[in-house]
Amino acid sequence: MKIQYLLIYLFFFLPSFISAQPQSLNNLSPEQKLWISKASCSEKNGWIYLHVTGTPAERGFQHGYLLANNIKDAIRILSVEWNYRTSMEWQWLVKKAGEMFTPKIDDEDLAEIDGIVEGMKAAGISTSRNEIVALNGSVELFEYWWPSVKDSLKVNSIEPLKESCSSFIATGSMTADGGIVLGHNTMIGYQDPFCNVIIDILPEKGYEILMQTAPGLIHSETDFFITGAGLVGSETTIGDFFPFDEKGVPEFSRMRHATQYAGSIDDWCEMIKKGNNGGYANAWLIGDINTNEIARLELGLKYIGFEKKKDGYFIGSNVAENLKILRMETKSNETNIKLSSVARRSRWKQLMKEYAGKIDINVAEKLEADHFDPYLNLNRQDCRNLCAHWDLDPQLYGEDNPFSPEGTVDGKVVDSRMARQMSFVARWGAACGTGFDAKKFLDEHPQYDWMKDILKDRPSEPWTVFKAIEK
Repeated sequence: MKIQYLLIYLFFFLPSFISAQPQSLNNLSPEQKLWISKASCSEKNGWIYLHVTGTPAERGFQHGYLLANNIKDAIRILSVEWNYRTSMEWQWLVKKAGEMFTPKIDDEDLAEIDGIVEGMKAAGISTSRNEIVALNGSVELFEYWWPSVKDSLKVNSIEPLKESCSSFIATGSMTADGGIVLGHNTMIGYQDPFCNVIIDILPEKGYEILMQTAPGLIHSETDFFITGAGLVGSETTIGDFFPFDEKGVPEFSRMRHATQYAGSIDDWCEMIKKGNNGGYANAWLIGDINTNEIARLELGLKYIGFEKKKDGYFIGSNVAENLKILRMETKSNETNIKLSSVARRSRWKQLMKEYAGKIDINVAEKLEADHFDPYLNLNRQDCRNLCAHWDLDPQLYGEDNPFSPEGTVDGKVVDSRMARQMSFVARWGAACGTGFDAKKFLDEHPQYDWMKDILKDRPSEPWTVFKAIEK
């Protein structure tokens, strides 16, 4: 019980480290107080570190209570963006998510979601099961389901940038010590809810998970994780993907189940394929530090690509490598190097050749922060960088979306040694360290003034080591 008392002490006397900052524990039942005593929450260099443990209900309650204000803000931001882009009401989307997703989510995930709802309620903030489901499924709803139905509803909506990431995984002769090295950064709109939560989940059943996520999510969504089974993983979205099956199981539930229960690469891939709906179609880069194997699973809807090796690398830049997926389930042009995805794919190949046999944590950080533009053949901060800066790009030479407030919002790297310790290195804000000033941007680009209440600063932060609390 001494550790529990220490955590309660931290909860009361170090409020700057607690994001939700509920007024007191007085309104909680004795059982709920015990649940909170097993959890912890702190802030460091732009990140929120959250440790939850126990049954699904306990884990969810801890999450919902400690991050209640953050979850409320994430919902507010998404509702503003949804309404602006579609003219439809947020609660209309929540109802659709409840009808389409909620009945297909497994009992354990639903119990954790219900726990989040109860935790927020105990912190004085009201929400619902279906609203937390909509929050968890927002990528699938905004970017996969909605494009498939908007024409029938006669809505001329503005499409958001699909999550676009830059990732690699290497092993064997590619790395400095022969072990696995994984790197990933996330490219999203700067107005999107902050994916600055690192959550350490110690479940009653299954393997411990250390992953990046956003407030209120039971999965990663940005998808960077380590598990107690020795698996490390990331993904990059398959660009211009279009099929979607409303009858399938939502991706966020499949991802969480696989990450918590898979003991091997093959197990993980089989679990996420079960009930596939085509939502949030990704190229998954998975490694097993027990065998030194790495794999790439490209999960389309009808078509699947899978490769596995013990020596070499896989890269991800939003271009499908599997020809069936590329030709039959995307609208991509994989040779137009003016496009961000194609340019980054080309750059990855250059860098893998240049750093073969030298890749370690330090090199991985450098690669995720790379600013070379293969189309213009020079170093320049723009949308074609591995560490992309759409907000700094006038788009004179390529894609038609000048000065858009989106780009790389983080960087994460891990090697086999760190993964064995349930640890990784992360940087909040651009992987290169370039900051973003929201007010300055809106003053210079008033065409985005609809974001004035949701666009936030992303200051420069250092690379920081995070470790599962139980370790």
